[in-house]
Amino acid sequence: MAHGPAVTRVSVEHGDNPRLEALIRFATDHRVAELTREPRALLDALTEGTVHQGVVAWAPELELLDFSGLVAEPSLLGMVLDGISDPQNFGAVVRSAVGIAQAAVLWGEHASAPLSLATFRASAGAVEHARLCRVPSLTAALTEAAAAGVQVVGLDPQADRALRELDLKQPTLLVLGSEGEGMSRSVRRALSTTARLAQSGRIGSLNASVAAAIALYEASNQRI
Repeated sequence: MAHGPAVTRVSVEHGDNPRLEALIRFATDHRVAELTREPRALLDALTEGTVHQGVVAWAPELELLDFSGLVAEPSLLGMVLDGISDPQNFGAVVRSAVGIAQAAVLWGEHASAPLSLATFRASAGAVEHARLCRVPSLTAALTEAAAAGVQVVGLDPQADRALRELDLKQPTLLVLGSEGEGMSRSVRRALSTTARLAQSGRIGSLNASVAAAIALYEASNQRI
């Protein structure tokens, strides 16, 4: 775990579970500063109902990337989330970004799901390894990126060109809109171009996290 060395406290559920006893020994060996045994009800309260498997750890907050530094990267590949409010989809996109292309994930402060416990869990731990960037205004950020020479591609099932037809080896941001509303009008105005994913035509769109995974896979393949 990326935060492992910085964990300051671990609370483990009361009981004789061998797996949890092994975890206690592991935490002790790694000199975790505070190790406590707690009733399950307290762990439930601390995790706000998220399944915790009998253990809760405290670690520093995730470090977010600076946007200006990110857009200056010559090999930039990022997935931009516009209106993805479902933490399950948000977490699944983060997992794909890390697992497929080590791509950055960008979102606006007021237009996407927060980095909640549900998001963390949906990412299956990938959030600890992710390159994350939150910006005050998604439209302003994309406009700045395009002005800096970054290709800003909106994923749109109605686009004239397929994503595979674009040169994705250059600095690129892929923009994914919500399943219900798609990309906002202001974000669309900031795009360099739009592209569709290969589809059979039998359905209008894909699940947001599936679309993100396919787009990242295409970009990653071009960069091999």
